[in-house]
Amino acid sequence: MTKRLLTVFVLLLLGACSQVPVRPAAPPDPYPDVAIETSLGTFVVKLDRERAPLTVLNFLQYVQTGFYNGTSFYRVVPGFVIQGGDYTAAYQEKKAAAPIPNESGNGLSNLRGTIAMARDSAPHTATAAFYINLVDNKKLDPRPDRWGYAVFGRVIRGMAVVDKIAAVPTGKVGPFDKDAPRAPVVILKVWMLPQPANLEP
Repeated sequence: MTKRLLTVFVLLLLGACSQVPVRPAAPPDPYPDVAIETSLGTFVVKLDRERAPLTVLNFLQYVQTGFYNGTSFYRVVPGFVIQGGDYTAAYQEKKAAAPIPNESGNGLSNLRGTIAMARDSAPHTATAAFYINLVDNKKLDPRPDRWGYAVFGRVIRGMAVVDKIAAVPTGKVGPFDKDAPRAPVVILKVWMLPQPANLEP
């Protein structure tokens, strides 16, 4: 009798639990914030998943796997860009994932403080390398006769750190004929921030 009552109780409990509404998973944040900690300081970028969904997905996959940790800003051109993400602090190239489609026609312009994907001369060759625009570089935007370079976010905190990186001495270092920092600017850690971002500027 006791066993029968216990069985009935368990069945009733399971039935009640099965009727508890399941809260649907929250949709991904359309504008995630990502912190980039370097050997010269930290800055934060806000990504635009709505206008550059494939590019943001690609970038966040590298972030989540830790690919960028220990890489460097290996190209510094004052009045133009700082570029990094796919070479280590020892200027050794890292093997990246497959290239992604070019989303440069998304309406986002290469303005000062924006983050965009570096690539080879062919349009659909971006993988892990990215750059920060130091000035308005509208010449990198698409035109009717050619592809541009895909912008997918902007710096929202720490632009002074970006400018500090842009001021380091550069020259011929390792595999680079010019524009490489003589003392490596290391990307120590890249991570997603909870929303809203809670990091001192």
